Amino acid sequence: MPDVNGVTETTACGTPVATGESATVGETRLEAELRRLAGSVPDPELPVLTLEELGVLRGVQILAPGTVEVKLTPTYTGCPAIEAMTSDIERVLHDHGIPEVSVVKVLSPAWSTDDISAEGRRKLAEFGIAPPRAHAAEGPVPLTLSVRCPNCGSTDTELLSRFSSTACKALRRCVSCREPFDHFKEL
Repeated sequence: MPDVNGVTETTACGTPVATGESATVGETRLEAELRRLAGSVPDPELPVLTLEELGVLRGVQILAPGTVEVKLTPTYTGCPAIEAMTSDIERVLHDHGIPEVSVVKVLSPAWSTDDISAEGRRKLAEFGIAPPRAHAAEGPVPLTLSVRCPNCGSTDTELLSRFSSTACKALRRCVSCREPFDHFKEL
């Protein structure tokens, strides 16, 4: 990773940025590497997902030599996990030689379950949590949307509780296999 203190020919932790590693528009290669590091932090409530896969990491910017700002959007206002996310991001970046890290909460645009990556949705299903359904861009929306059981694949499921182990999830049961499961609610 290039040195955050302005020297781009050297590495801060002994590993160079891979050739061809792409940065998003307006993002330097160093910022892209710092974003990769911050994005690799596991979500404290759903450790099967990283913050990048969850879609809450909005950006990383180098403000000055040795000073980095990370933009993070909570899944909902008042989300208790945001403090743990902040601490974990700060720790990871400090461990990689960044002396000053500030994590800024960004509330607009609001996070949506559409921000969860395809890999994140796959991991949720593999972990036994029905991933949220993608919102249709346009056209009619069915009044009742089925939730697929992550265990057997049946869409014959029933709601047991609007809330489960976290406020973001509902508890459902499959009528076919009778197994209960969490469903990540659409927001």
